[in-house]
Amino acid sequence: MQNAIYNAYFGFSENPFNISPDPEFLYRSPQYEEALANLIYGVRSRRGFIVLTGEVGTGKTTMLECLRDYLDSQRFEFAFLFNSRVTPDQFFEMVAYDFDLKCDRKSKTDVLFALNTLLIQQAERGRTAVLIVDEAHNLEWDVLEEIRLLGNLENRQGKLLQIILSGQPELDRKLDASNLRQLKQRIVLRCSLDPLTPDETAGYVHTRLVRAGMPNPKVFSPEILEEIYKRSRGIPRVINLICDNLLVTAFAMEQRTTTIEMLDEVCQDLRLEWPGSNRVRGTRSHYGVTEDDFSQSSLPAAGD
Repeated sequence: MQNAIYNAYFGFSENPFNISPDPEFLYRSPQYEEALANLIYGVRSRRGFIVLTGEVGTGKTTMLECLRDYLDSQRFEFAFLFNSRVTPDQFFEMVAYDFDLKCDRKSKTDVLFALNTLLIQQAERGRTAVLIVDEAHNLEWDVLEEIRLLGNLENRQGKLLQIILSGQPELDRKLDASNLRQLKQRIVLRCSLDPLTPDETAGYVHTRLVRAGMPNPKVFSPEILEEIYKRSRGIPRVINLICDNLLVTAFAMEQRTTTIEMLDEVCQDLRLEWPGSNRVRGTRSHYGVTEDDFSQSSLPAAGD
């Protein structure tokens, strides 16, 4: 995890607003708890196809990381495909690699035989196997068809392979296409992640600050938290970006609390748009802070 330049100043043990998907920082709001519970239930009950959707930055990959931790703890065999822009041949090669199948990984036939053997072995032990595909909205039609066919692997007790497709709302629209109606009919469970509400945004920020080592957070006032919600539209990744940069600004000014003026500057630097944003357009830093003041950027690399 990237170290924030303000950690020591605020007493953090780690960066509270890193945008990398870290299950330790999962905000357990009712919708996130429900989504994770549904994913686990779908896997344990051998339901087959499960779809998880949400807008960019709503925490889908973090949710999948939590699921991976659960599968590891229960010793389930699983494969996690994070690069969805693949051909069918590349797809099967990636499946073979992630399941660690002992076969010619460049041969679809060999991969299918080896995968079927693995699934039967798992079923005989009372376990199941899971295939997770992130960024599934980018999958080509022929790859989606191959995934549908993998869903046919089953015995009398249920599906041998649980398949989770995660992606942006475009995935739902893609699955509604007439040529994918057979796949759509096999989806038995759908989960969705929505932007946070104002109260959830405040709880999200508070939870991350406490988790990082600030037991009584006062750096963001209720007024600032309300504005963070409006300007982020409740998207967790954008909340992280805003808060991270606000803390950098406060650190640079040797302040322990943030202000609306700081927030205006940060939002302009991040090129954010929100209802009423024209009111602050054209404002510039009142603090004379430039990137030369720091040895490294505060902005983490992009990730879901």
